[in-house]
Amino acid sequence: MENPPLVSIALCTYNGAAFLKEQLDSILKQQFENWEIVAVDDCSIDDTWKILNEYASQDLRFRLYRNDQNLGYNKNFERALQLCRGKYIAICDQDDIWHTDKLQIQLEAIQENELIYHDSEFIDHAGNSMQTKISDKFNFYRGNRAEAFLYLNCVSGHSIFMRQSVLRKALPFPRDFHYDQWLALVATKNGSIDFVDQCLVQYRQHQKNNTDMLALHATARSTNQKIAEIERESNWLKLCSEKFGHEPQRLTLKLYQQSLARNASFVYVPYAITIWRNRKILLALLKKSEVSKFFFTIRKIWGPKAKRVLG
Repeated sequence: MENPPLVSIALCTYNGAAFLKEQLDSILKQQFENWEIVAVDDCSIDDTWKILNEYASQDLRFRLYRNDQNLGYNKNFERALQLCRGKYIAICDQDDIWHTDKLQIQLEAIQENELIYHDSEFIDHAGNSMQTKISDKFNFYRGNRAEAFLYLNCVSGHSIFMRQSVLRKALPFPRDFHYDQWLALVATKNGSIDFVDQCLVQYRQHQKNNTDMLALHATARSTNQKIAEIERESNWLKLCSEKFGHEPQRLTLKLYQQSLARNASFVYVPYAITIWRNRKILLALLKKSEVSKFFFTIRKIWGPKAKRVLG
């Protein structure tokens, strides 16, 4: 059996023909060349599969797979990641553009960390700069405090470069939660993470994005959606409290229990007090003033009963 590549690039596709060639061309221009692309298509009905096969016919580093049925965003990435053979794994979206030194820079920067990520520049549908970076929206975190990812996430999937060992500890991905936030949390729980303070990806924004970080397509949420978010938050805290150990577990378990009390109440202030007292870590990613952080915290006191009355 041939030696596996040092880096596996996990690429998930779904009806991505419009931008896929530009992304693949940017990967082929990488200065670092010891990689493989593991591409898993999730039942595309456009020319995505055709494009992948065209590139694979010209480069043996491409390994292509196609799902028998549509798995959805999270589960498709889970499958792609499980098929990766490299010591390191880089996650790749179908519609971005990579800096030519992205892999080399992240490989050199990861050092003893479990995961390294980077800044990205937003571009529009046509590839024009939107004059905004992810670091304009979030404080980036380096360290080993997993609690930083309980309420917020600054680690975008397309920027992740991680050790294969992180994946083994993170699988299976929990249902109904963002896989990139889960990977960041697991990596910090088991070691440390760091970031590269450079834009190594042009991050395309368009109508079909799975995440809307700039809130370009935001719509008003219904009362039922707001209540579902409250319940989802409690489920997330429960999951994290089971994953953590020692001191982080005590804090996360307390937050989970208080969130349940909030869910059963019209308003429950102790939950917000716990968040506020631990804001240096729980709100570390929030790039806002102390006043804004205070109001972020206050919004956590309202239970489903309040949402039904106040909307």
